Amino acid sequence: MRIIDLSVPIRSGMQVYPGDPEVTIRPALTVTADGVNVLHLDLGSQTGTHVDAPRHIDDMLPTLDELPLDRFTGPGVVIDARAAGAGGSIGREYFADRVTAGQIVLIATGWSRHWGTHAYLNHPHLTVEAAEYLVAAGVRTVGIDALSVDPTPTEEIPVHRILCGAHAVIAENLTGLGEVLMAQQAGERVEVSMFPLSLPGSDGAPVRAVACVGA
Repeated sequence: MRIIDLSVPIRSGMQVYPGDPEVTIRPALTVTADGVNVLHLDLGSQTGTHVDAPRHIDDMLPTLDELPLDRFTGPGVVIDARAAGAGGSIGREYFADRVTAGQIVLIATGWSRHWGTHAYLNHPHLTVEAAEYLVAAGVRTVGIDALSVDPTPTEEIPVHRILCGAHAVIAENLTGLGEVLMAQQAGERVEVSMFPLSLPGSDGAPVRAVACVGA
């Protein structure tokens, strides 16, 4: 099987969701001065490729550590939503009869090519009807290669509220989904892993997301 990295690198000054903490990485200890290298990290829980726990949108919903680990690994299916375009809506029709309970649904918009630019903010997003369909189908893990499953920026986050309200996990800022989609179209099996840092009480955390593809 091949392993495809679905994660953006975490670097100082990298793009973040508007209003989120900026990212700074600097030496804390060095071999020259201290005998070892250790980095000091300043970043938000929603930095880079990350997962949202339900607690992200409601204090009464489960935190990251309260979710079962199977939310973060399992069989994947890639939905080709590249036709949605800038600011476009990804509706129920993209998912109907293509997803099943227990799958990790990855939405390939192609928008990761704009990562680090202002154009990245005008990404495709899910509709309320699509989110409701996914929840009704038993899907509890949804990932997208864009800044958010809702439009950016927005005061309302209805898709987050529907998915998180069902105790689903949302992964954002994925990359490399085009390669996974090609493998799926060639008949290869897709397994996804995106385990977060173990942060008790957290609303989310960065992940090293990967897809294992093969016959």
